[in-house]
Amino acid sequence: MRRLSPVRSAALPLALTLALSASAACAFAQTSEDPFPTPISATADVVRVGLTDFATLPDVGGQPVRMMLLADEPGTKRLFVNDMRGGLFGVSYDGKTVAPYLDINADRWNVRVQSQGNERGFQSFAFHPQFAQRGAAGFGKFYTWSDVSRMDPAPDYTFTGEGTPTHDTVLLEWTAKDPSAAAYDGDAPREMLRLRQPFQNHNGGHLTFNLLARPGTPDYGLLYLGIADGGSGGDPMRMSQNLATPFGKVFRIDPLGKNGPGGKYGIPASNPFVSDNDPKTLGEIYASGVRNPQRFGWDSKTNNLYVADIGQNIIEEISLVPRGGNLGWNEWEASYKFIDRTHLDMTKRRGDPKMTFPMVEFDHKDALFPIGRVAVTGVVVSRGTKIPQLANLLIFGDNPSGEVFYVSADLPHLGGQDPIRRILFTRPGQTQGVKFLDVIQEKNAAQGRSKAARADLRFGTGPNGQIFLLNKQDGVIRLLTR
Repeated sequence: MRRLSPVRSAALPLALTLALSASAACAFAQTSEDPFPTPISATADVVRVGLTDFATLPDVGGQPVRMMLLADEPGTKRLFVNDMRGGLFGVSYDGKTVAPYLDINADRWNVRVQSQGNERGFQSFAFHPQFAQRGAAGFGKFYTWSDVSRMDPAPDYTFTGEGTPTHDTVLLEWTAKDPSAAAYDGDAPREMLRLRQPFQNHNGGHLTFNLLARPGTPDYGLLYLGIADGGSGGDPMRMSQNLATPFGKVFRIDPLGKNGPGGKYGIPASNPFVSDNDPKTLGEIYASGVRNPQRFGWDSKTNNLYVADIGQNIIEEISLVPRGGNLGWNEWEASYKFIDRTHLDMTKRRGDPKMTFPMVEFDHKDALFPIGRVAVTGVVVSRGTKIPQLANLLIFGDNPSGEVFYVSADLPHLGGQDPIRRILFTRPGQTQGVKFLDVIQEKNAAQGRSKAARADLRFGTGPNGQIFLLNKQDGVIRLLTR
């Protein structure tokens, strides 16, 4: 087990403190809270698509399911959707059958999901690409990434500063005996990785395999984990740029391997820092410098990997994730030099050639975000022809407001929000496009619920290029259509 020693802060000499204060004051004079004053157009080049109710998940405790992720499992011809409180549901390809598959929070498993607040809970899941292949090493195996209140096991990693631990985030491997069974029929899960968290927020992100990788290729069967910076605000422990800690990183591991810590997983030899000759560097790291990496998405044409990384208080970003890339946090917030939670140095834009700066980004001041909270989500690269008007677009959105956006997946983008355009939705008998939040509120009225103030938007993908929209307010999975 590798545990990191706490880093203790020391008082600064008075002269240095005054010098830093003067420097900060000078920097503040060069800052702006609105880096992109030209707003995203509300009307130019709007794409309108259909949106249909695909499936409805049952309430949990009288409340709508807090949907986080929808993923396809082609071997058993099912979609799976998770609830932050611990449930995992199977959904048939036609959307007509919804069945509980597993509750990872059930007493028998002793996992103890911590789902208090908006950000903690059952974060993500991924099915091994060999899940339904009898005789394969990955047969029956899938993985869950969850915040837990049970903290008696020692962590594999802890944070690098002083603080009081709030909970752990745990990667578990489950093994089904019959992958096609309606409900999980396997034994208790195997714990693979445990992180001790210093704050309640920024806990975990997406867990996924590169489903474009084919057997025999280097990326096949390797598991990507989005690990946030530990929480609070501004990365106060400066962990995202520290290659000796997992926080603020994208991990890539071999879940069936044995050469990692304690033999619980493997570290691929092709990972970028395996041979950097620094014993402190974690070999699991695929990329660094992320803040709150909520969702990954691959482009089937280019095999590029993108991440939707939630920003601090000013800018949201969609970025490429190159092997060994440094996405900048907390030296940079998106394209600008980071000073603190409310200040960026606007004189320093994309000024470090060693960093990977965003493909597109948008700011919190835009008029399309009246809710007052902004958090990017995505990412789907649409390459099919099922919905022609979405072909060759990179699709993403804003979690709270439910605004859905696109940019070209093929044109080069150097940051900023100029190329961003909206996607609106039409319902049967309607010609005027509406926002996703409007659709949710319409359903709330039909359900006899109070209208949701926010959407909590998430995306999912299914077979043959299907794109789904999820939310936490009405229990409905929706499918984009022509």
